[in-house]
Amino acid sequence: MEGDGKDSSKMTEMKKGLVSLTASLEEGLQDAKASVTGLVKKATAKSEQEASEADLQTAKMQVEAADAAENKKKQLQII
Repeated sequence: MEGDGKDSSKMTEMKKGLVSLTASLEEGLQDAKASVTGLVKKATAKSEQEASEADLQTAKMQVEAADAAENKKKQLQII
């Protein structure tokens, strides 16, 4: 059955694509969460220092989301 090898290969590629899509969607949701959280913290800040800390925390959360998605995608290339 030659078709089994091709079907298996296509299935593997589909799974990789789905995991990659999922990682990208998770990154987008985490990025949105970070942005909203940052805006709320900044809006409720009682001082300029608190507002700056909110901006830094937002940036940190966004970087962490991007790093997590990138790591998942790199793991796919190893498989």
